[in-house]
Amino acid sequence: MNKQIIHDRIDNLRKALVEQDLTAIIVPSADPHLSEYLPEYWQARQWLSGFTGSVGTLVVTADFAGLWTDSRYWVHAAEQLEGTGITLEKLAPGQPNHIDWLADHLQEGDSVAVDGNVLSIAEQDRLLNAFDANDITLITERDVLTDVWMDRPALPAAKLYVHDEQFLAQSANSKLAAVREGMAAAGATHHLLSSLDDIAWLTNLRGADVDYNPVFLSHILIDAEKATLFIDSDKVSEEIASSLKDSGFSVADYSAVQDALSALTPNDLLLLDPSKVAVGTLSKMADDVGFIEQMAPSTLLKSVKADSDIEHVREAMRQDGAALAEFFTTFEQRLAAGERLNELDVDSMLIEVRSRQPHYVSPSFPTIAGFNENGALPHYRATPEKFSYLDVAEGEGGLLLIDSGAQYQNGTTDITRVVGIGQITAEHKRDFTIVLKAHIALARAHFPDGIASPLIDAICRAPLWQAQMDYGHGTGHGVGYFLNVHEGPQVIAYSASTPKERAMKVGMISSNEPGLYREGKWGIRIENLVVNTAVANPTETEFGNFLNFETITYCPIDTRLIEPSLLDQTERDWLNDYHSQVYAELKDRIEGAALEWLTERTKAI
Repeated sequence: MNKQIIHDRIDNLRKALVEQDLTAIIVPSADPHLSEYLPEYWQARQWLSGFTGSVGTLVVTADFAGLWTDSRYWVHAAEQLEGTGITLEKLAPGQPNHIDWLADHLQEGDSVAVDGNVLSIAEQDRLLNAFDANDITLITERDVLTDVWMDRPALPAAKLYVHDEQFLAQSANSKLAAVREGMAAAGATHHLLSSLDDIAWLTNLRGADVDYNPVFLSHILIDAEKATLFIDSDKVSEEIASSLKDSGFSVADYSAVQDALSALTPNDLLLLDPSKVAVGTLSKMADDVGFIEQMAPSTLLKSVKADSDIEHVREAMRQDGAALAEFFTTFEQRLAAGERLNELDVDSMLIEVRSRQPHYVSPSFPTIAGFNENGALPHYRATPEKFSYLDVAEGEGGLLLIDSGAQYQNGTTDITRVVGIGQITAEHKRDFTIVLKAHIALARAHFPDGIASPLIDAICRAPLWQAQMDYGHGTGHGVGYFLNVHEGPQVIAYSASTPKERAMKVGMISSNEPGLYREGKWGIRIENLVVNTAVANPTETEFGNFLNFETITYCPIDTRLIEPSLLDQTERDWLNDYHSQVYAELKDRIEGAALEWLTERTKAI
């Protein structure tokens, strides 16, 4: 993007701050549902700064503009912010975040604006705690961008559709009853849901308002007798409206949720997740209405998949594995034939093969295809304006990291593999093998039923730590069932907190994705999806129940990148057993060159 455009937008924003007598503005990466991926209407931070990463917070004052983001985006952000007048502020342990910066730099009596429609209750609490001590005023009632963003896109208007009943283990009516049981256990009279994946799960409906996630903009308010879905009525067909009614839901306009909440009285007690409900949504609610702030019951319920759900996901993984076998076969053939490919070709080729599979809907996130130094950027994304060709000089080689996934009606997939191009070096192989050792360590792990998920992160990192290596992102995230590819409550990351809601339970699906990133050289990540299962035929029972992982991603890990001498026998056995399973699952789904590729890539080492 032209850097002058960013300068002009920031200048116009500063003029609006002066006109409204404001000292600073915070522009987060958020919408009224605190989503990971945002409709264009809510991508204000990207529009103002030009930074395209999915995580970042922009702060603008009269003489400062800074963008805070984490280590996954530092290189990417530095490139995009250069020449814009916006400073990259690196989020890291011991470094001030945007709240700390504002508390330190503003004066008594100053004011900070942030649109309450994109500010969670939890984040508001953090801001107030920091600002009150310094007598700084937080203003959430204004959307300052209204005076700046004149060509703001419209809100999305995609029609709803029903999640295919053949893939549903539970009716919407029974899910609603389970949520009400959770409300009653918490002592709540009412429950507000704003998180879009929870709403899609609860209603058994899907949409296309947000790229990559099959969800729709809406809120739900539930009490003991009623459940109201607040949504643009144009998205709801007569058939779906009738289905919702039969399941116990009424429909109201999307913007009417504030008025509905204004009807609550001091005798009511509202259950909500403070990290998933925006301040603006509660703007008309009386101050004397009581809150219960905790994770939504639906978040916990949907994280544990039914046995039939898991079997459907296994089938989606087989479909995905067959598509990937076709992709890698064609990809290697085209490279061997001397065709010049680039990172964008990888994305289009993956979409092509996956879209031929049954029940395919869309990618589950933007494909990351990073060659050499681009692979060292964990959330890199090639664009038509900036991408790399997969070129290597004679006698040299490189690594291509491919992180991709798909939404199928019978499951959500997410997989990362690394491809060697040209002459692979001993250093490549050493790095790859140590990451593989980390992956295997977690894949083989046993752990207590109910353990807080962040605590098992060290099991995975141990082989890397032993080699004095590490990576800056988490090791695993929950994965939805034809829903968001990043789903809570479980997260495998030692830096995460350990509330009881993050307990590991049978039926949860997570990623196992250790990595290693050498800035300016290459990146390596090996990712499979795994499901929590009870240990079969336990040898001990007096110490409680234990779980382990079943790997449900079916795609070879390239043994040509492995240094076998670095693997012990248990690691070799795991890899050979995994490849034997991959071959068994996929061999009848492909033929010809793809079957030959699969046979070669799954040979035992």
